[in-house]
Amino acid sequence: MSADRAILLTPGASATRDSSALVAIDRALAADGVVVERIDLPASRPGPNIVRAIVAGAADVAARAGVTPDRVVLGGRSFGGRMCSMAVADGLPALGLVLISYPLHPPGRPEQLRIEHLPQLDLPCLFVSGTRDAFATPAELEAATAAIPAPVTHVWIDGGGHGLAGKDAPVAAAVRDWVAGLPG
Repeated sequence: MSADRAILLTPGASATRDSSALVAIDRALAADGVVVERIDLPASRPGPNIVRAIVAGAADVAARAGVTPDRVVLGGRSFGGRMCSMAVADGLPALGLVLISYPLHPPGRPEQLRIEHLPQLDLPCLFVSGTRDAFATPAELEAATAAIPAPVTHVWIDGGGHGLAGKDAPVAAAVRDWVAGLPG
């Protein structure tokens, strides 16, 4: 693949930029010549500091890769991916979104959906989730993402829970294949 895109990856609420899934994705994409930036988030609750960190991280990786901001794929695990999707819904340009274990609702609280911003996501989205994720069943996530007015791809990791423990290789492969398939 040509280096005409870059990716910014963000961790879940209780993790760091060095979480095993993000490192595996980084290695898989770097092997294809994609510039990858993994950042830590300044807090584990939504807020302007997190959006600023994502905006700055996206600008940094675009500059490092020599691409325009609309050639950067944004995303990450759980909370980090959700924050990237909210930044894009608020106008941050991106080539696509990679959302791993998207936290559709708190465990056991399916009535508390985190979907208000989904109709503003007018770009390709990849959702990689375990079939046993307490934050979103496959049926719940597919129903919610139907509100996205752009192509949505779901990759289900059989038997995986929210943490996708021991599933780094299939997660990284799914992200690598999807990113490679985005328009050049």
